[in-house]
Amino acid sequence: MNKGHNTEISNVLVIGSGGAGLRAAIETKKHGLDVVVLGKRCKTDSHTVLAAGGINASFGNLDKEDSWEHHFADTYTEGYGLGNPEIIEIMAKDAKKAVTEIDNWGANFQKLKNGNLDQRYFGAHTFRRTCFSGDYTGQSILNTLLKKSYEYNIPIFDKQYVTDLLIKEGICFGALSFNIFSGERTVHLADAVILCTGGHTRIWKKSSSRKLENNGDGFHLALKAGCELIDMEMVQFHPTGILWPEEYAGTLVTEAVRGEGGKLFNVKGERFMEKYDQDRMELSSRDRVALANYREIIEGRGTSRGGVYLDISHKSKDFIINKIPKIYRQFLELQMNDISKEKMEVAPTAHYTMGGILLSPEDHDSPIQGLYAAGEVAGGLHGANRLGGNSLAEILIFGRRAGKAAANYSKKLKFQQRSEQSISFAHENLDILIKKGKELSLPLKYELQEIMWNFCGVLKDEKKLITGLGYLNLLEEKINDVDVRLSENNYQDLVNICDLKSSLICAKATIISSIERKESRGAHQRSDFQQTDPNFSCNFKIKYQNGSLKISRKETISLKRELENYVKNNSQINNFKGRLLE
Repeated sequence: MNKGHNTEISNVLVIGSGGAGLRAAIETKKHGLDVVVLGKRCKTDSHTVLAAGGINASFGNLDKEDSWEHHFADTYTEGYGLGNPEIIEIMAKDAKKAVTEIDNWGANFQKLKNGNLDQRYFGAHTFRRTCFSGDYTGQSILNTLLKKSYEYNIPIFDKQYVTDLLIKEGICFGALSFNIFSGERTVHLADAVILCTGGHTRIWKKSSSRKLENNGDGFHLALKAGCELIDMEMVQFHPTGILWPEEYAGTLVTEAVRGEGGKLFNVKGERFMEKYDQDRMELSSRDRVALANYREIIEGRGTSRGGVYLDISHKSKDFIINKIPKIYRQFLELQMNDISKEKMEVAPTAHYTMGGILLSPEDHDSPIQGLYAAGEVAGGLHGANRLGGNSLAEILIFGRRAGKAAANYSKKLKFQQRSEQSISFAHENLDILIKKGKELSLPLKYELQEIMWNFCGVLKDEKKLITGLGYLNLLEEKINDVDVRLSENNYQDLVNICDLKSSLICAKATIISSIERKESRGAHQRSDFQQTDPNFSCNFKIKYQNGSLKISRKETISLKRELENYVKNNSQINNFKGRLLE
């Protein structure tokens, strides 16, 4: 490959064209600065479109008692005390403003007869606070942000794979990317960079993520730049993913199905959530429902395909088409299954990374000067379990904050130092991958996904984790001998090896953190340590040190007294009996 490159210059560079990235770019542009957005997937089809069920804000339109304090308490409690209370407070306070803004921009959320936003139940929420646009909420938000981006004439470049951040003496001044189709390299010089690259759930065999999504490349970029990752062991397995056809296995069946009255049954016809959470049933938190589904399957009460049944056929077809039209169409198209008449077959699927880059609460800036992050790539909000509907709130709230902070940083910057050596180093990191070898990327990618599913899945134990880490070390040797050959029309080998290297780093970080946390807490479930241990009321940090991953402990931040009272009170009023939607 030609070591030459194009050069693009902007005030702020946003890496990732999903909801967080677009909201960050819009905010930067609103402050009068030049901004460029880079995305791997087509900008109209980012991962945000898969967030179907809704977005949370404590309007109290249906439950007048709701408030930002209750939203805080639910988020903190269901994160099992590991979420950063400062970040959670910002999210809970800012949510109403963010939802109102995006609806005014054209998101067209469902309304009540009085014109207020409709709100539905979502698992583990004390009150109805999830606003929605059918089960197309993420799509509506993305379309709205794209329209707003076009109004601001923000350039969005698709099919760009970012391989390195450009760093000099702890200061970020841009990034190197190549075009996935042409291989053309571009050095993007900027005063500030915002990472909005998503998580790493694509590294599991069954995943709700798609190709070119959530392979962990943002985490890899951050680690190489000198950032730390937090809570990497906390990966949310969504309870309900599609089982077949095979090419769509893991595709999400939104929580809105259960929020609108969907019931779970095992192959014996038992509504088994009675055994796991008698009060909240199917509206229990995602970690509990996922573990319940998993146990029913592994204990022999699952279907022949390895799933359980989700049934909403007791509702009318009109109700289903109005409330969950995407899911209704999805099952018809993929399985010729009319869910108004037949049950859905579902199983847990890797869905969301609760951990991520360690950042400051207010501005979401990193220890690397000029480097910010927002969305799923950012750590600290969710702790050990994410409430459904919080992720869409997160991308808007912290996308805006990161964009504003990056803009202010750029405005105050008197001089931006740059380094030809850093640019050359980024080129060399890419060049070294292009070589003949004995292995192919795709089989190794599938091997990695199998390792993570079998040894670091829904239910973990020490023996499996150590075995899985050993397999990853063996896999690393193969990855270093991957054949990467390029042609004028094929750069897919280069994409695959970059994804694979990032996935390997993230897989190791996840297993190392999982070994260290010798307890069960939220999404992290250990069969050999089944109880939650107060000695592990902490976060685990991961960083690069001397070419290897090092783990350390970080103590959690104490709650404000008034918020501590809300957390205690919420547990008393959180009575779901008689409120479940039948």
